[in-house]
Amino acid sequence: MRGMEGKIMALLLLRKTSHRTHLFRPTEKITEIIPRRRSLVAAPAGAAHPSHPCSRSRRARGGLLAAAPPLPAPGPPGQAVAGGPRTLRTSSPPSLPAPSRHRPRPPPDSLPSPLAPATPPTAPLLPAPASEQALCKRHPPPGPGAAAPVLAVSVSVAARPRTMPLRGRPAVLLPLCLLCLQAALPLRGHRGRYAGDKVIRVVPESKRETQILRAAFSRLKVDLWQPSSPFHIVEGTVTDVRVPQNTSRSLLPYLQQANIQYTILISDLQEAVENQTGLRSYRNRRSLSEHNYEVYHSLEEIQDWMYHLNKTHSDLVHMFSVGKSYEGRPLFVLKLGKRSRPYKKAVWIDCGIHAREWIGPAFCQWFVKEALQTYQTDPAMRKMLTQLYFYIMPVFNVDGYHFSWTNDRFWRKTRSKNTRFRCHGVDANRNWKVKWCDEGASFHPCDDTYCGPFPESEPEVKAVAHFLRKHRKQIKAYLSFHAYAQMLLYPYSYKYATIPNFSCVESAAYNAVNALQSAYGIRYRYGPASSTLYVSSGSSMDWAYKNGIPYAFAFELRDTGHFGFLLPETLIKPTCTETMLAVKNITLHLLKKCH
Repeated sequence: MRGMEGKIMALLLLRKTSHRTHLFRPTEKITEIIPRRRSLVAAPAGAAHPSHPCSRSRRARGGLLAAAPPLPAPGPPGQAVAGGPRTLRTSSPPSLPAPSRHRPRPPPDSLPSPLAPATPPTAPLLPAPASEQALCKRHPPPGPGAAAPVLAVSVSVAARPRTMPLRGRPAVLLPLCLLCLQAALPLRGHRGRYAGDKVIRVVPESKRETQILRAAFSRLKVDLWQPSSPFHIVEGTVTDVRVPQNTSRSLLPYLQQANIQYTILISDLQEAVENQTGLRSYRNRRSLSEHNYEVYHSLEEIQDWMYHLNKTHSDLVHMFSVGKSYEGRPLFVLKLGKRSRPYKKAVWIDCGIHAREWIGPAFCQWFVKEALQTYQTDPAMRKMLTQLYFYIMPVFNVDGYHFSWTNDRFWRKTRSKNTRFRCHGVDANRNWKVKWCDEGASFHPCDDTYCGPFPESEPEVKAVAHFLRKHRKQIKAYLSFHAYAQMLLYPYSYKYATIPNFSCVESAAYNAVNALQSAYGIRYRYGPASSTLYVSSGSSMDWAYKNGIPYAFAFELRDTGHFGFLLPETLIKPTCTETMLAVKNITLHLLKKCH
């Protein structure tokens, strides 16, 4: 009886001191409340109070609030730690600790140590809400021994804690803090997505290493930057691969144990992504008449620019659409040239067939700018626009390009949905009806080189193919711009063979790379795609050549891997300047008779 009275008195005292935090219901168990309260009052020395919103995380579905313990101490000197020196270990990789029900969890805004055990699947912890994280910067958690502003109490399933609304100055400052935080971040869909990711380079030196890399990259969740598929990895192939943070903890020690040397090209991919475009929210948005050609532009900005040129340069520019994308976006093309006579030869130029290759659309805009600005002063440009039409498609893969700005910076494919798999998209450069889905393409919808369910299954490919077929008697050259490798490629891509007009095409390629090198000394390799790069079927370049377009080229622009797909904006001007010399050289070659 006395024990029961003591518990009742403790309950009354608890209700009196914690009425602001939680109102107890009759269904709650007294035996669950009192021990929990004792554990909350005694906080470890040097730690923030566990009930402060900046030091707790929400458990999924449970409605319970639990404090996040500090990070564990780093391991012995011989073990690798995230962010530490990039040295190769000669010893075998350390084994992870055995599973435990009580595991430390790092704060939401810090990178976990590779030695820290994983969170138990029975009680997953989610990061604190963004509102709490923003407020923490101005209102840090109280130190040890400070009174707890809020008490987190463990209750039965029938009861849930009520959180008090923010009042006073924090409530006024919180929306402003969140607004500033949103404006400061460069790209909406890339916030912290690549934290801890790396880009490494491996060059297999033997058949054994080739087999190991093919098996490892196929099994692990990695993103091959070059080549585009593990199938293309052969002895001596330069292989660049993006490795997620979690995967690097197992892959890098595995490569070291297998005595396979690797080089880290990009140690912090998140920082590299943010550095490519800078803080876009604070960058001055110039008027359309002052379109900045030395920065990367979103799909909306590029289409606004096309509308503007169509209105202000109607004597040389005509804008039209060849169809719609899978998500319903128009596929705009600019027809550039002087209307001197009804029929003229034409050149087709497309950029951005692979979404993550941003330098491609940047060059298409640059080409239009150079044509319009130098038409009156450059005799070569005047000759080109007088005797030829240029059909320029700045963004071929409009859905994928938009997705690379808003969600995944390294998205490659289109955005069509697959009925049997959750994976999205098709490789738009494997979807053409020329040796479709043969060597160098994949049948699996989740692969980056997925050829699609059937040829021209993608609305973008079908629309462009229809336009090119309709105008194939007029179009004499097809130019497609990709990145990265610094190459100028011509058919065939799907087989090792020599094209019938090899001498004319090879001569044009040779003169083009020499003209390109004359600007900044950048060297480009040139030759048939199958032997210069790798074998791939269903490409747009092979399709164009097979459908009667005698000059078909694919450019792989800068660089060779130091920046990869994240070519800085400071290199847009030199890249486009040198590429412009190559394109002009090919175009003038087209106007000559080649035997």
